[in-house]
Amino acid sequence: MTKSTDIPGGLSAFLIARDEQADLPGALASLEGLADEVVVLVAQDSSDETADIARAAGAKVGVRKFDDYASQKQAALGMATREWALSIDADERVTAGLRSEMVRALAAAGPEVAGFEIPFVVRFMGRPLRFGGLGHERHLRLFRRTRGRFVGGALHEGIAVDGPVAALAEPFDHYPYADLAEYLSKLDRYTTLAARKRFERGERWRPWRHLQMPFEFFVRAVLKLGVLDGHPGLVWAGLSAFHSWLKYVKLGEMEKEGRT
Repeated sequence: MTKSTDIPGGLSAFLIARDEQADLPGALASLEGLADEVVVLVAQDSSDETADIARAAGAKVGVRKFDDYASQKQAALGMATREWALSIDADERVTAGLRSEMVRALAAAGPEVAGFEIPFVVRFMGRPLRFGGLGHERHLRLFRRTRGRFVGGALHEGIAVDGPVAALAEPFDHYPYADLAEYLSKLDRYTTLAARKRFERGERWRPWRHLQMPFEFFVRAVLKLGVLDGHPGLVWAGLSAFHSWLKYVKLGEMEKEGRT
């Protein structure tokens, strides 16, 4: 990886990966010339060329048994060494605008600034989704390495930092699913994790959850204007509604198994 000399203390980009040989090259390419160091922590049960691709790109590669997202990302962060850390996923890309803004912001950041939130643009079926609840997504992803840590667990992990957080204007590009086949291939895993998280915190199945799917589709497609994103926006609304319904059906199954 080529290095950026304009960021005081340098920048470590890090990510976790499992069978990401299709998406990983794009993420690594978007970091060239920006990150002084790239860390890729590969899940022990990864079965494709993910680790080899990362090594060929000059990344620092580790292998670890996956337990949960927060612990895995914390372990990847522990491999980083520079002043600033950037958390990125294999299906995300640093845009040209974000790259320039990031360098300027880090060069100007005072010692009190602990991190930066970054907006996200979700791209699905060939176009960016601006509506349906997706247009204002932003997350804390850039932070001082020694002042940040991962919190959460099985599914929705996050970063907590000690100190004030500023905001960047330029976005990450997020390509969560290459196509419908990939969405469906991930659906079972993600809905199971979501159901387990709800079960462990005491939520239980209720019959009115059968209304979840039509209600959420209406909210995303109509009230949140997903229809303005055209066919991809309506497909996203439908898939999201089905995802929400399915995780509660699985919650009911877990509850039944617990009783028996």
